[in-house]
Amino acid sequence: MRWLRLAAWLVVIGLAGVLAVRFAGDRPVEVREPLPVLTMAELENRDRFDPGSIEGPWLLNVWGSWCAPCHAEHSTLMALRSEGIAIYGLNWRDTPEDAEQFLDELGDPFVAVMQDVDNQSVMALGISGAPETLVVSDGQILARWPGPLTVDVLRQTIYPALERADRR
Repeated sequence: MRWLRLAAWLVVIGLAGVLAVRFAGDRPVEVREPLPVLTMAELENRDRFDPGSIEGPWLLNVWGSWCAPCHAEHSTLMALRSEGIAIYGLNWRDTPEDAEQFLDELGDPFVAVMQDVDNQSVMALGISGAPETLVVSDGQILARWPGPLTVDVLRQTIYPALERADRR
């Protein structure tokens, strides 16, 4: 039974990877749209945040402890945090206990993290999968990346969007 569950997860992860690669090329990465109102709950033992009160450019990372690509990108998020880039987390489809355990075991790259309530924030953001990272500044989404962050994604998408935000 355990091998069947593992096989099912591998199929799901493989399908998610194929879909991410397929749709990442079709979806505009550089955007300019207002950040919608997010419906979030506090995650115990973590700082909370209000997107409307954050000054300057920042990243919003949608993640879940259940998400294999989120595990894969976690070291990249930790490196970004060590560079001084402000990353705020939106935990999705998780129990608070699983989210806490994930951050306790792997490290917490977030300035603050909140939990999505009934998929409302994810739907408002137009996100269909995790992870997804948005570059936000002055209430505007300037760029988004559906899928795990990599060195190439940082170089080609995230850093340029942060630099554009700093120049505004």
